[in-house]
Amino acid sequence: MRRFSTLLLAASLGGCSTPGQMLPTTLAHADLVNGEGKASGRAVFTQAGDIVSLSIEARGLKPGPHGMHLHSQGKCEGPGFTTAGAHLNPAMHQHGTMNPAGPHLGDLPNLTIAADGAGATTVTMPGQWPDIASAVFDADGTAIVIHAGEDDYKTDPSGNSGGRILCGVFARD
Repeated sequence: MRRFSTLLLAASLGGCSTPGQMLPTTLAHADLVNGEGKASGRAVFTQAGDIVSLSIEARGLKPGPHGMHLHSQGKCEGPGFTTAGAHLNPAMHQHGTMNPAGPHLGDLPNLTIAADGAGATTVTMPGQWPDIASAVFDADGTAIVIHAGEDDYKTDPSGNSGGRILCGVFARD
């Protein structure tokens, strides 16, 4: 009887989703740390159907907008995180969505941090997961970096977004 109840519950829950809507599958994650190595957030790649998203949550930051980018090296050595290298740019475009010669894969929108020091956003990534994954999981990996200031979306190479204050290296799930 218990097995039947479990199967009935599973079947009934399966019918609760909106038709045509797929649950996202987690593909990869990065745990963000500050310059002292303290846990300060998380970034997660997910896929639902053909849509790849990157969700980022961060805490312990100054309120306001902060630039964030995918960086070409999977290394996060504090305090300055320079080991993360330049932006992830497999197509060799310039930086920024407002730059006529941009954007590149590493460009992400600003993350807005609230008065309590926390913020979260989800970004739809361009392209399909196999192409994104081949860039993110190349021989030297990829980091996500949160910057001290706002990205202006046009100045090459970093959008004038200031120092690197949080960093995390992506790992497959």
